[in-house]
Amino acid sequence: MSLAIRAAAPGDEADILRMVRALADFEREPDAVIATEAMLTENLFGGGAQVHAHIAERDGRAVGLALWFLNYSTWTGRPGLYLEDLFVDPSERKSGVARALMVALAEEALARGCARMDWAVLDWNTEAMKFYERIGAKRNEGWQPWRIEGEGIERLALTGK
Repeated sequence: MSLAIRAAAPGDEADILRMVRALADFEREPDAVIATEAMLTENLFGGGAQVHAHIAERDGRAVGLALWFLNYSTWTGRPGLYLEDLFVDPSERKSGVARALMVALAEEALARGCARMDWAVLDWNTEAMKFYERIGAKRNEGWQPWRIEGEGIERLALTGK
């Protein structure tokens, strides 16, 4: 059984959305996904797309996803690669798919001159943390993730509050 990693291409939207939904289920948020195939088409493949993805295929079937975008570090003066989602089908876990996707992202980061790769891990996902440690990653101590979304963004933009 051969494993191949490739950049996502138009026509992959259904597989990407399937894996995003499966990831939401795994992360205990099964109703959180509002993305559609049309949204993925626009954001991944539309003019000026800023979001990218790599697909892992085993014998032609999509079994893994790494969805990412570039950010920027003012301290290094170079871009960084931010991994938004990493997903591997349960039947493929511990078979090298996640490592192959991370290798592909590391190659992408090097090719783009990125100073670092960042991502977030749910505090209960100890298996993922162990994997990330095995590939040489470390927890970013001292920083807390923060977010504003939906109505909060709208209120801030419209009222400044």
